[in-house]
Amino acid sequence: MKETTTGKVIFVGAGPGAADLLTFRAARAIADADVVIWAASLVHPDVLGHARADAEIIDSALLPMEGVLPHYRRAAAEGLTIARIHSGDPALWGALQEQLDRCDELGLETEIVPGVSSFSAVAARVGRELTIPEVAQSVILTRLGGGKTPMPPGEEVREFARHGTTMALFLSAARSRQLQEELIEGGYPPGTPCVVAYQCSWPDELIVRCDLGELADTIKEHRLWKHTLVLVGPALEAGGTRSHLYHPGHFHGFRRAERTARRELREGRRP
Repeated sequence: MKETTTGKVIFVGAGPGAADLLTFRAARAIADADVVIWAASLVHPDVLGHARADAEIIDSALLPMEGVLPHYRRAAAEGLTIARIHSGDPALWGALQEQLDRCDELGLETEIVPGVSSFSAVAARVGRELTIPEVAQSVILTRLGGGKTPMPPGEEVREFARHGTTMALFLSAARSRQLQEELIEGGYPPGTPCVVAYQCSWPDELIVRCDLGELADTIKEHRLWKHTLVLVGPALEAGGTRSHLYHPGHFHGFRRAERTARRELREGRRP
């Protein structure tokens, strides 16, 4: 009886750019692959340094889904392993689900290797925590409406802005004036701190700070329209109250609370 040949597609998060920001699992997936599919327009070429010398390398930058599917079909027929490299984390704006659906139809095994998202990389680069106690305890990841992909009802930037917490705006720099207006209309004061980051962790990285009221002019001044992320929110500058996590009055399964500190914490006093 002839065995059924089953290939595999591993969707690899390449992180924001720098090859050393890949996880060990991501590097191993690329090294083990027979075929590596990557987009030169989005992924730094140093990532290919993890690929085998005999691996087939395919640049998908000019290919629609229909151009990638033949490689998936071949993997299914020949039992090949494909590393499909995505910039950032595949779960965010990676057209991942439609590929998973096609792989399922072809009988391909799939695996997803998460990657460092650019919003995390930018926060690290500017040395800020995005969730400051009693300032911001949520991070909203979204994009401006009106682009190539329609936004579902209720997901407008101005509506999210009403929360006043930290926001990470992807795929929005090309319409910076609209972005600025919606953020202000939603409730952020014009003086709210912003970080504009282009190609974070790439050799030509550019990171600029500005107030929200200067956001559009700042983006236009530096001629940014793609590969640019905007962070906005009071947590980018404000200090906050002390977290309970490492407070001596806080206890958990591995640590007892100090009695005096515990009483102070319960009474609202923070040493």
